[in-house]
Amino acid sequence: MDLRLDNLTKQFGDKPAVEIPSLTIHDGEFFTFVGPSGCGKSTTLNLIAGLETPTAGSLRLGDRDLTPLTPHQRDVAFVFQSYALYPHRTVFGNLAFPLELARTPGKELRRRVEEAAARLNLTPLLDKYPRQLSGGERQRVALGRAMVRQPQLFLFDEPLSNLDAPLRAQMRKELKRLQKDLGTTFIYVTHDQEEALSLSDRIAVMRAGRIQQCGTPREIYDQPANAFVASFFGSPPINLLEATVEPDGLRLGDFRLPVSPPTGAMAGTKLTLGIRPEHIRLQAEPAPAASPARVTLVELHGGQNYLELEAGGLRLTAVADASAAHQPGQTVHIQLLPDHLLFFDPTTGVRFNK
Repeated sequence: MDLRLDNLTKQFGDKPAVEIPSLTIHDGEFFTFVGPSGCGKSTTLNLIAGLETPTAGSLRLGDRDLTPLTPHQRDVAFVFQSYALYPHRTVFGNLAFPLELARTPGKELRRRVEEAAARLNLTPLLDKYPRQLSGGERQRVALGRAMVRQPQLFLFDEPLSNLDAPLRAQMRKELKRLQKDLGTTFIYVTHDQEEALSLSDRIAVMRAGRIQQCGTPREIYDQPANAFVASFFGSPPINLLEATVEPDGLRLGDFRLPVSPPTGAMAGTKLTLGIRPEHIRLQAEPAPAASPARVTLVELHGGQNYLELEAGGLRLTAVADASAAHQPGQTVHIQLLPDHLLFFDPTTGVRFNK
């Protein structure tokens, strides 16, 4: 069943924390709210869970109006950042706890606990206590405790943020695989753009309580609605450069780009030009469409180098294969790939159509 948010608003005092005119999260979808701290994403999750009461608006799951219901009545399971395990209960006891509250018969309780434990590779750990578990194991117990309830919605509030980088990457894969196996709607909150891109079927990017853009990871990355969305995604971040429209192209700093400006942009119009680091082509030798640039900084990132460049009064970041062995002070020749240029209004940040 689809979850629909209509005119959903939450205010704390006079300050609006969430303002969502309309949003539908589809049945069986892995949907992620992403954005910086304080943007309203966790408040939105709490509104869906029933942990917060909306100032206005409604939430509907299929034909059911969730708005007046308590968290227990909503048939949702919440996985917290802190795991929230009971230290005096074994893994079995933690998994069984929601079923005990629901007065599930003993045989059915054991079947569901053992089934969840097997799915999450927790069977050898059922007699252990949380203090005896690693961070990843605790996270899987928190997941299993949500699974045994067989809810209609799974809600996740930054569940991987306490894990180290290798374990976080492993858990991302397990979460994605689990969601596909269960076929249940997962609604996920994170500030980590890599998590959002790798896990999600669709993403809602939030800022100051409002959704800036909602779309697939590919749409969000390749066709950002505004400069904020463009700069939030990508590592290293997108280059945002001041540009002026001229009769024969664009002027950026001391050099010109012979490219067509966005539709309707007249000569003299100021733009913000966006180009992702991976869309800057580097060449060792001069070429007709390339401009000279000086390497000022080299950062090794495994098989890639991140290069900081100075070109025509501009500072740019580019990505190169680490085997190229670039060095600070070296001169390279760069080309901004015209098919990947993005244009934004410098005042509103909204992306122009090409």
